[in-house]
Amino acid sequence: MTILHQDDDLVAINKPEQMLVHRSPISRDEVFVLQRLRDQLGQRVYTVHRLDRPTSGVLLFGLHPAAATAMARQFEAGEVHKRYLAVVRGYTEESGEIDHPLESEDGRGLQEAVTRYRRLATVELDIPVGRYPVARYSLLEVWPRSGRRHQIRRHFKHIFHPLAGDTTYGEGRHNRLFREHFGVERLLLHANHLSLRHPTTDEALNLHAPLPETFRVLLQRLGWTAFAH
Repeated sequence: MTILHQDDDLVAINKPEQMLVHRSPISRDEVFVLQRLRDQLGQRVYTVHRLDRPTSGVLLFGLHPAAATAMARQFEAGEVHKRYLAVVRGYTEESGEIDHPLESEDGRGLQEAVTRYRRLATVELDIPVGRYPVARYSLLEVWPRSGRRHQIRRHFKHIFHPLAGDTTYGEGRHNRLFREHFGVERLLLHANHLSLRHPTTDEALNLHAPLPETFRVLLQRLGWTAFAH
């Protein structure tokens, strides 16, 4: 695991894509972030929040229960600032807010969910997709104001701009384009920044996760070099 920050209370890593944070009864995976990081550090680590399996980026763990609890409370209170980079189908508005409740994980009803975004760049590819002669995509900076399961992916599907590479909520024809023309099979969503208060010192803690190589090279090939870092 690539460590972004470590002290006596917490550790932050740059989570690889396609890896679950911890064991799940609905998965047959044998490699998990929690166990791998524990073995790497030689000590127990405590989950604070989650990233979807196909999502890469900043992931935070406590190194003792009190630190994990203090940081988890910040997430629950909406006091943690999270920022993502995402590639979506089509040209979005220059900026916007998606205020759309989502079904809870336990199926007990709708939960408030808000996602804000800003468009950083667009590209038009001379590659036909379905009945369209060209393919258009937007690079977005995304700030989820709540932390619902698959929130970003579900919200952008809701406004008809699904994420590229999303095999659950996206479109197969666009996913295929990225596989066949760019050799990219991953979900194009990366948690590149996270800021919160340190659980012990209360000082501001700002964490940045560089883009994985596959994501970075893709942005360069699409002409978005200024954001490929």
